[in-house]
Amino acid sequence: MKGDIYHILNRGVDKRKIFLDERDYLRFVHNLYDFNNRNETFMSYHKRRSAIRKPTSDDDGLVDVLCWCLMSNHYHILVREKRDGGASMFSKKVNSSYTQYFNLKNERSGVLFQGKSKIILIKKDNHFTYLPFYIFANPIQLIDKNWKENGLSNQKQTIKFLEDYKWSSYLDIIGKDNFSFVTNQNKFFELFIADKKQFKKDFTEWLFGFTKAE
Repeated sequence: MKGDIYHILNRGVDKRKIFLDERDYLRFVHNLYDFNNRNETFMSYHKRRSAIRKPTSDDDGLVDVLCWCLMSNHYHILVREKRDGGASMFSKKVNSSYTQYFNLKNERSGVLFQGKSKIILIKKDNHFTYLPFYIFANPIQLIDKNWKENGLSNQKQTIKFLEDYKWSSYLDIIGKDNFSFVTNQNKFFELFIADKKQFKKDFTEWLFGFTKAE
């Protein structure tokens, strides 16, 4: 329903990697922008990228992309619907186009994702407040696999790693331009009642709550 918040997530079938190189990540990120409209899905990628495209208007957009994070075998996207059914249509277009691209690039056929994306309605409660933290913290498992159970091994290293991790909107949210064209940052800060500085502070404090006891 228009105005509702949804958490969209999916992973590779049989837990396979869905992003094999930088080109794959870039393609998916641009899809988040290119398919956030009611236009037909399967337009030539090169045609779309070479076209002079105006920013998606309120009339055209399916969702406000609030934040996102890509991992090698799964992804998380938090969106706000701009029209009824927008989250489902957006997810379908992004997944379908990316699967077509991936299969052509890697000379394969068949499904890439583990079924339809999970599209979870998020109520505005404590879970809602902390959901971006969980999404942005996903990459930590790449350097500290059991950090949730055992606490962070190294606070400084973790913060630096997250600020160097390119495949997330975290950098844009804290003021380091990365793929700012994808997200509606004004809507993000309006919903989470924070600015860049305050969000970074709150997120860091939340992370440090997992610090390993000496």
